[in-house]
Amino acid sequence: MKITFHGAAGTTTGSQHLIEINGQRILLDCGLYQGHREEAYNRNKHFPFNPADLTAVVLSHAHIDHSGNLPNLTRQGYRGNIYATPATRDLCQIMLADSARIQTADVEYANKKRARKGQPLYTPLYSPIDAEKALRQFVTFDYHRPMFIGDGVQVTFIDAGHILGSAQVILDLHDRATGEKKRLLFSGDVGRGDNDLLRDPDNATDIDTIIMESTYGGREHEMNTDSREHLCRILAHALKNRGKVLIPSFAVERTQQLLYVIHDLIETACLARVPVFVDSPLAVSATEVFRLHPEGFNDTVYNFLFDKRDPFGFEGLELIRSPVESKELNGKDGPFIIISASGMCEGGRIVHHLKNNLADPRTTVLFVGYCAENTLGWKLREGHPEVTIFGDLIPVRARIEILDSFSGHADHSELMEYFHRITGPKKQIYLVHGEPLRSLALQSALMEEYPGKSFTVAGMGMTVE
Repeated sequence: MKITFHGAAGTTTGSQHLIEINGQRILLDCGLYQGHREEAYNRNKHFPFNPADLTAVVLSHAHIDHSGNLPNLTRQGYRGNIYATPATRDLCQIMLADSARIQTADVEYANKKRARKGQPLYTPLYSPIDAEKALRQFVTFDYHRPMFIGDGVQVTFIDAGHILGSAQVILDLHDRATGEKKRLLFSGDVGRGDNDLLRDPDNATDIDTIIMESTYGGREHEMNTDSREHLCRILAHALKNRGKVLIPSFAVERTQQLLYVIHDLIETACLARVPVFVDSPLAVSATEVFRLHPEGFNDTVYNFLFDKRDPFGFEGLELIRSPVESKELNGKDGPFIIISASGMCEGGRIVHHLKNNLADPRTTVLFVGYCAENTLGWKLREGHPEVTIFGDLIPVRARIEILDSFSGHADHSELMEYFHRITGPKKQIYLVHGEPLRSLALQSALMEEYPGKSFTVAGMGMTVE
């Protein structure tokens, strides 16, 4: 058996890991690589393997850095099954179509500049039609239901607690050439546990080999238990001054988690009833998908649903789809809350709201997730006194607040605890999905606590037996 790391190795994007066994080629994830435009375009367009030669694709979850290149894969000749949980498939239906639309817009923008310079023009990686066609190849099954997907290869999904439908992938492998049987765990992205909506990550058992994420190696989040009180204080202070609260939020999972928590804060009288607007068509669609999948929720939310209450709906909440309604918010006086994508403020309607409100000292901008370096969100988090939005220099007089306890990724201590809970020999461990310093920090800590085991930071293109 061989493993080749074709993505999310030395970086957090473009997850793709190829398993070769018994003459079969099984791809774990098929994510989009995100980085400098030209490098990302070339990496995503050209696979380091022939898509038509793959036997199966197994998908850990719907985030675009794990699923986003699937339409390109099928467009280039992959005809086999794409295995996923039911919730992952339903989220991919809206997220891959959205990705196709964004790519088309990005390519049109880039090509204007390239045409002026006489450079070759880009073409989108795939179209919305390609995204729809890829969905026809999905085969879904729920957690803890083993499924044979090839000769000597059985897959089982267990809950990763990261987003709705997210899975750790267990592969039971019988190598016909050697007669050996091995159990491989691909962690996908591991959730923190104690999530407001989701169940805690399941514990994998009898594992020989692990491909493990390391996103937050060496870094700790705020305590989950403090997040609600902190959120309530921030919102109450902002709304007392009759200001607007802008929350840049990822459309899937983070927005739904915020809605649930704000609903609870209002019901428990911690927060006064106030208008809340979700201004993101993708977030609105994702919220509808969440309502279809009670099997993904923890016991509290599950029982909430079956008490015939809507965890994502409450008096004063308005879901906005049309651009006209979105623009009308800019002329509306506070107090109110706007939750809008994107989380890093690099696109979407949140950018327009920031342009119109950052100069107002009554405005509060609340960040509840990671922002990559040099993004607009990162600049605001870092305290830049002015920022450029759509070519205009905007002074930052708004109050900037940060609440990282809502992160969907396990931090360093939680990753260490996650590894501890996995049972079995755990002889070979490959760290992926992390910037080099993060992966090395986690590797160092694991080596110190578990001497004698093999911890390797995977490199792009690395092949191991």
